[in-house]
Amino acid sequence: MSKRDYYEILEVQRNASVDEIKKAYRKAAMQFHPDRNPGNKEAEEKFKEAAEAYEVLSDETKRQRYNQFGHDGLRPGSDFHTYTNFDEVFRHFSDIFGAGIGGSMFEDVFAGGRASARGRHQVGVPGSDLKIRLKLSLEEIATGVEKKLKIKKWKTCDVCQGTGAKSDASKLTCPNCNGTGEIRQVTRSVFGQFVNIATCGNCNGEGRIIRDRCLSCGGEGRLHGETTIKVNVPAGVSEGNYIPLHDQGNAGQRGGQPGDLIVIIDEEPHKIFSRSAEDIVLDLLITYPQAVFGAEIEIPTLNGKARLKIDPGTQSGKILRMRGKGIPSLRGDYRGDQLVRVNVWVPTHISKEDKELLKTLGKSPAIEPKDGDISAHSEKSFFEKMKNIFS
Repeated sequence: MSKRDYYEILEVQRNASVDEIKKAYRKAAMQFHPDRNPGNKEAEEKFKEAAEAYEVLSDETKRQRYNQFGHDGLRPGSDFHTYTNFDEVFRHFSDIFGAGIGGSMFEDVFAGGRASARGRHQVGVPGSDLKIRLKLSLEEIATGVEKKLKIKKWKTCDVCQGTGAKSDASKLTCPNCNGTGEIRQVTRSVFGQFVNIATCGNCNGEGRIIRDRCLSCGGEGRLHGETTIKVNVPAGVSEGNYIPLHDQGNAGQRGGQPGDLIVIIDEEPHKIFSRSAEDIVLDLLITYPQAVFGAEIEIPTLNGKARLKIDPGTQSGKILRMRGKGIPSLRGDYRGDQLVRVNVWVPTHISKEDKELLKTLGKSPAIEPKDGDISAHSEKSFFEKMKNIFS
C-alpha cells in the first residue's frame, strides 16, 4: 500500500510554516494517542503516521528532499528514520510535547528530549524504561507540586563506573569485528554485489569484550538498588497524564544508555469535590429558610474558605458559579470555576411544635408551586442545565 502524503496526514498546506506544522502534529497526536484510544490499532497507526510526517516536515533538509523527490527521496540509505517501533513513537511524542503527559500532552511544560534512534554499534546494552503511578490530591493538582519518589531500579555500579570490567586493561577490542560491533559479508552475483550486515555474536554488537569482570557487579556494570528522584508536577494535570523523566529508568548493562522513568498521574477521589475538566463541583445543602430569605454562607474551596451569596428564592438544583476557583489549565492560559449545586435540606426528625408550624405554613397558597414552576424545575430541566454548564 502506497504511503499517504505527509501534508495530507497533518492537514496542512505545502507552504505551511514550522509553527503550523507543529500545531497540526500536536492536534493529530493528541487525537490518536493510544491512551485515548485503547486497543484501537487504526488510531495507533495514525499516531505513528503523524509522528513520521512531523519528523520529515519539521526538518528543513528532509522537507526539501521530500518536496523534490517525494517518499523516494527518503528511502533507506538516507538519514531519515522511519518509526516502526511504538516505543520510539512514544519517545518522539514525549520529546515534542515535553511530557506526555501524557501525555497525556504537556507541551512546553517540561524541557528536554533526546533522539531515540541509535546506530547498530552501541556501548553496552540499553536499560529498560520504568513506570510508576503517582497519586495526587485535587489540592496538589490545583497548585502543582514537587514530589520525591523512592524507586527500586538497576543503578550504575560505582566500582567499575558501569563498564563491567575489573580495570581498563580488562576491556579488549573484539577480535571478530575489530570493535565495530558488526560483521559484514559481501556476496557477488550476476545482479551485482550485496553486503549483508549482522550484529557481531562474539561481543553482541558492543565492539569489545571483557577479560576480567568487575567483582562487585559480575560484569553487568550495574547493581539493583534504591534511589530518590524528584519530579515537578505542573498544575492542571489529569488522571492518566504521564511525565517522562529521561535517563531515570534502569541503568544499561556495561555503560548502555539508561531507560526513562514514566510517571503516570493518578487522581485521588476528593471527599467533597468532584471534577469536570478544569471546573470543580460542590454539592451544597441549605435550609428552607435560607432558600426563601437568602443567605451568605461560608463554603470550602480548594485553597481555603470563601463567602457565597444565596439569593432569596433560590431553588433546589440551581447552579452557582464561583469564577477562577477551579483547576488551572495545564497550559496556564486560564483557570476553571467552582460550580456550587444548591440542594434544599429536608429534615427527617422534627419536633411536635415544628410539625404544627409546617402544617400551618402548608395551608398558605404562597408556598405552592405554579404549573410553570413545576416544569421549570423538573428533573429533565435540571439535567439539561447541567449539560449546558459542562458542555
